[in-house]
Amino acid sequence: LSSRLTGAAVAASTSARSPGPSGAARLGITLVPLDTDEEGPRPQSLAAAHRTAPLAALYLQPTLHNPTSLTTSPERRRRLAHAALDLTIPIVEDRIWSFLADDDPLAAHAPGLTHVVDGLSKRVAPGLTVGFVVVPEQRAEAVAAAVRSGGWSAGRFAVAAATRWIGDGTVERLVEGKRADAARRQRVVAQELRGFTVRSDPRAYYAWWELPAPWRADTFTAAAAARGIAVTPGPAFAVGPNRTPDAVRLGLGSVSEEVLRGALRVLAGVVRGGA
Repeated sequence: LSSRLTGAAVAASTSARSPGPSGAARLGITLVPLDTDEEGPRPQSLAAAHRTAPLAALYLQPTLHNPTSLTTSPERRRRLAHAALDLTIPIVEDRIWSFLADDDPLAAHAPGLTHVVDGLSKRVAPGLTVGFVVVPEQRAEAVAAAVRSGGWSAGRFAVAAATRWIGDGTVERLVEGKRADAARRQRVVAQELRGFTVRSDPRAYYAWWELPAPWRADTFTAAAAARGIAVTPGPAFAVGPNRTPDAVRLGLGSVSEEVLRGALRVLAGVVRGGA
């Protein structure tokens, strides 16, 4: 699929996980933002975008979308899949965070068009860089060739560890623990940022904080950094030229719950203090 996408137009939500926009630019891919609501991309916007400029693919993260943590409803998934089928547009379904939820994949509605991408770096450990791609049968040989030519292969240790840990139940046990951990951290967010506009999901390891005026994403990011706290400004995820809301992504999983609570308390104080 990657050979088909180089230099092509790919539809996506109005925001996409980093390094989505920058990675697409390096590959010469033009990301085309789709109209999005509280359930994700609108199916009718796919046809409209395709009429404007033929699309080579549709990129979706329907489960716990990063950075907004939005999860697309089953009915919306079905409608998006059918829209892609009507236009014969291949789908790339990113399921890197799907281990935190029990939602059925969008691929179930369009198995002949959908390329499912997943991996173990989130569900096990960042160093376990083992990824998986499940593609339509007619695309398997071409995708395998693209992977080989791009040098995208995991190390022997990573493959051996992944194989063993999947087989002996280690991965399943880690997933159970991470689901409980994410839920606890989301409760901390709800407590410390009560009263603010925070889009999140009780299952996610991140949250999307829409900042109140007069704060802008860049100035708030700088204010947080001055206090030793890292957040990601909304524009880093922007797809297309449209201006993103003044929001920041909060990563919740890299520090202890105690440190997380303290950092959120500091950030809330920064916003309330206005400086």
